[in-house]
Amino acid sequence: MEWLNYHHLLYFWTVARTGSIANASKELLLAPPTISAQIKRLEATMGEKLFARPGRRLVLTEMGRVVFRYAEEIFGLGRELLDTLQDRPTGRPLRVQIGVADVLPKRIACLLIEPAFHLARQVRVICREDRGDRLLADLALNELDVVLADAPIGPGVKVQAYNHLLGECGVAFYGQPKLAAAHRGPFPYCLDRAPMLLPTNHNALRPELDEWFSASGIRPLVIGEFDDFSLLRTFAEAGLGFLPAPLVLDQEMRRRYRFQRMGRAEQVQAAFYAISVERRVKNPAVAAICERARQKVFRSGRTGS
Repeated sequence: MEWLNYHHLLYFWTVARTGSIANASKELLLAPPTISAQIKRLEATMGEKLFARPGRRLVLTEMGRVVFRYAEEIFGLGRELLDTLQDRPTGRPLRVQIGVADVLPKRIACLLIEPAFHLARQVRVICREDRGDRLLADLALNELDVVLADAPIGPGVKVQAYNHLLGECGVAFYGQPKLAAAHRGPFPYCLDRAPMLLPTNHNALRPELDEWFSASGIRPLVIGEFDDFSLLRTFAEAGLGFLPAPLVLDQEMRRRYRFQRMGRAEQVQAAFYAISVERRVKNPAVAAICERARQKVFRSGRTGS
């Protein structure tokens, strides 16, 4: 059975944290050649280079970043253990690193993540927004605890991860009152040839909307397509076109942004997922996100009201 040499890991962690072997040498009270030799042994044990040297600088490699994250947890837990044994408050917040797919409406991301801030234990939330495929790659490298997305991980994605459905809700169309007044009539036919602002095909909702338009005999005049929902909504606020939005945002759309709800797109459902490398979520912050989403955020959304 192979054993990790924690002294070697400590030297690596100190160099990565302080930025150089010289700085680590002062902190550890060891000669620089000694530290360099121990890091080389750690790299030999792992079969991976942990540092690259562009010029005179030391830069963590991709594997180095993974090892550094584990080292942070290991030595952080060691400090917490000593504090606990000496009956001192640890003061160490629970870290949760969350990836938010860029197609996810910001307000929904906020609703989903907010419960993590209300745990009895202090929590530090680190949020990263990016394309879903990039976030899943970081999840596979253990650089994220969870990815929040509008679609489950597909069978063609080579990442061992699990989908946790947070909830579903209906979708409705909204427009500024002046625009709505110019397109009076029974829904959904009032949208025929009406200016429309839609999410791009990167959004899981777009194929469902296109299918619904076709089945309803509606030919919208698509004047804009957007990856980012906030940007899409901003153009709709200017009265340039109608937009679809998840019904979980209905009150905010009507009260805060003064949109008029035109009607609901039957058979169109927006779904939201937490994707993790764990089949059963163990991180308390991620568990709180999943539980609150299912019990509160999407409780009314299930009925599509």
